[in-house]
Amino acid sequence: MSEDARYDVIVVGGGNAALCAAISARNAGGSVLLLERAPEEERGGNSTFTDGKFRAVYNGLEDVKALVPDLTQAEIDTTDFGEYTENDFFDDMARITQMRTDPDLCEILVRSSRDALFWLKEQGIRFMANYGRQAYKVDGRFKFWGGTTLVVSAGGPGLVDGLYTRAEKLGVEIRYEAAVKSLVHEDGRGVTGVRVFVDGEMKTVRSKAVVLACGGFEANAEWRAKYLGPGWDLAKVRGSRFNTGDGLAMALQIGAQPTGHWSGCHATAWERYAADFGNSSDTIQYQRHSYTFGIVVNKNGERFIDEGADFRNYTYAKYGQEVLRQPEQVAWQIYDGKVLHLLTDEYRSRLVTKVSADTIEGLVEQLDEVNRERLLHTIETYNAAVDTSVPFDANNLDGRAARGLPVPRSNWANPLDTAPFEAYAVTCGITFTFGGLKIDLKGQVLDTDGRPIRGLFAAGEMVGGIFYHNYPGASGLTSGTVFGRLAGASAAAAALAG
Repeated sequence: MSEDARYDVIVVGGGNAALCAAISARNAGGSVLLLERAPEEERGGNSTFTDGKFRAVYNGLEDVKALVPDLTQAEIDTTDFGEYTENDFFDDMARITQMRTDPDLCEILVRSSRDALFWLKEQGIRFMANYGRQAYKVDGRFKFWGGTTLVVSAGGPGLVDGLYTRAEKLGVEIRYEAAVKSLVHEDGRGVTGVRVFVDGEMKTVRSKAVVLACGGFEANAEWRAKYLGPGWDLAKVRGSRFNTGDGLAMALQIGAQPTGHWSGCHATAWERYAADFGNSSDTIQYQRHSYTFGIVVNKNGERFIDEGADFRNYTYAKYGQEVLRQPEQVAWQIYDGKVLHLLTDEYRSRLVTKVSADTIEGLVEQLDEVNRERLLHTIETYNAAVDTSVPFDANNLDGRAARGLPVPRSNWANPLDTAPFEAYAVTCGITFTFGGLKIDLKGQVLDTDGRPIRGLFAAGEMVGGIFYHNYPGASGLTSGTVFGRLAGASAAAAALAG
């Protein structure tokens, strides 16, 4: 890469959305340069830190079989895969975002989601059924719930590695440790390249179009406090340390229109003493997403969320902020022996802050920072409120509630009465921010007057207006793929047209 080089499309970023944009642009016939700020061993942005799950429309078993050729007959015979229709996806997006999702962008996301899975398969990505996290075995059968039936083999790293392999095979030029600092923007010509710090010097690299797909501002403590509010600078970052809002800043600097929920984000319950940023070796072990089967209390010994309000996929991304609001940004998840087999594998890793005991009193005694007397009262009151006449069913919204409490419990309620008892300390982990840039139906960035900025496109976390308040689990990779493909194809078309 030299300053004399000319490209049809430059893609800024190195995760799923950026790679899908680069592949799509290359498939359309454009010459493509992908600039990844991170070193090669940390490439992939937030995509590397995901489970690799996709929320997408699928038409029952036949789609699953087509996407998962390794599916065994025994799995088919013992599993209810169900289906996830466009109406299901639309309903989830409307409900979870409180009817705020941009209707045009939401339609693109939903109606393109099924095709995105098959397109990824064509690029060499391998899928498998997401047993263990999205289906429990009840009476000898599995039933998938929550709309996220498929996951990439080898998770986020498998997705990223597969897409890099495909991009390289197609001839996409890739440069690592290439930090784009600004856009080259000329009156009358639009965006014609980027200024990038690479190989120890600042260079200007020219192109006919630029796709920004370099993440939100979740790794920027100053911006978190500025936009999300007080205390957010203390949150742990679940993903890439390189997502500091640089792409947003450079786009806003040339007049791009901000849109969406700039004070909103995806944030979950996270290991209390996790590293400040994601890393390839440990981060996956920090997840604490089985709260639906226990209770969650703060230092005052009080519950503060409805742990069973809905399937984990529809609550986990908003409950991180509820933990952040608690004293010292900490909470404890408490489980008893009846449900320990339902906890995800991360609870059994070495990277946990955990206490256990054979009695509930012995467990509470170990929680030095918690108001023990109040916690014992909370547990006693909770146990008495559980409606045990309703059968427990982990695969469905079972209606097994605990009624008459200050904070309701809607589903999966079980008295904490069976040894052993376990408690896990959690804090808030932020995944990505919801605020971003306004784009049109081709993925082109609009300015503050609503006009397309010539030569500038966006995808992934940088697109604003899709998610508000909350997030249907596994929509992020789907959105990155859908809008990455869209932006890459549109950028290549604009570049090749002149």
